[in-house]
Amino acid sequence: MSKNISSPVLQPVTIGGLHLKNRVVMAPMTRSRSNEAGVPPEYAADYYAQRAGAGLIVTEATNISSQARGYPRTPGIWTEDQITAWKKVTEAVHRQEGKIFLQLWHTGRISHPDMHDGALPVAPSAIKPGGQIRVHDGMKDFVTPRALETHEIALIVEDYRRAAENAKRAGFDGVEVHSANNYLLEQFVRDSTNHRTDQYGGSIENRLRFPLDVVKAVVDVWGADRVGIRISPVTTAPGETPLDSNTMETFGAYLDALSDLGLLYVHDIEGVTQLSREASNGIRYEALRERFKGAYIANNQYTLGLAEKTLAEGSADLFSIGRPFIANPDLIERLRVGAPLAEAPKEYWYGGDSTGYSDWPGLNGRIAVEV
Repeated sequence: MSKNISSPVLQPVTIGGLHLKNRVVMAPMTRSRSNEAGVPPEYAADYYAQRAGAGLIVTEATNISSQARGYPRTPGIWTEDQITAWKKVTEAVHRQEGKIFLQLWHTGRISHPDMHDGALPVAPSAIKPGGQIRVHDGMKDFVTPRALETHEIALIVEDYRRAAENAKRAGFDGVEVHSANNYLLEQFVRDSTNHRTDQYGGSIENRLRFPLDVVKAVVDVWGADRVGIRISPVTTAPGETPLDSNTMETFGAYLDALSDLGLLYVHDIEGVTQLSREASNGIRYEALRERFKGAYIANNQYTLGLAEKTLAEGSADLFSIGRPFIANPDLIERLRVGAPLAEAPKEYWYGGDSTGYSDWPGLNGRIAVEV
């Protein structure tokens, strides 16, 4: 086996005031193991603690409220039972000397009435997504969402604030605001999904108003040095969401504003998850990186070799990896020693129980953690 012990990607690093074991971030991955009340299972503590070798873990996307839900069996952070369950996770990760951020999520129009007792999902504008979404009893066509009333938007900002407060109560080390993958915040950012005529639509400044109000509310709770944000400038799925008419201008302005707020990091999906790293719509990731003063987490199909090359070029500070962590709880050790990586069958990605979730062995057998 080749040895990668001296790889700079696998050495400790400090970003802001956060001391990390290495530059590898476990990317947020929806795994759909929570119950219908949005409470993570007991074995979620095993799952995350087994992967605490990552420099930073970002949890699966977590709903800030009941209204935020888009998919069955995804976790929440708005009830006491949810907070209690997450506290077991953070304590288990901390016993392994790991760091873990909670990703805050509102799906907006990427949802279905079946998730809301028949009520319509909400969005900046009443524009129907393309395609289908998985709900309790299988795949169904998306519906046309309800456009939020102006006064409702401030209420959702407060939902984010409470979720951030609950994340602190649950013992997380920080939070990541999910402003990617065509969910609610990005629906406001893109002019393809935001046709509003009030102060939240039209100009770039207006379209960024709600997402930035959310970030400011979360920063009020945590301080900017414990808040990150995830973006995906060229992602079109789910919902076959058209790109912004001027992606570079819009996301450049977004990053300028986020940088001014002093956020710890921006987490950028480069290209389209699972498909391609190729940019489109005039996006230049290097130019976006230069607009942001904090740390830059690069994501999408990164290998250790690509991460080393990108780090040497000064184009990223941290590198988030998703699917390899599913079947390789000791991924960092495997990278260090050049060991082969296991592959997780897709049947285990979403839903089910602890099988294919928290029962993957490490190189030396089952990874026992104290939970």
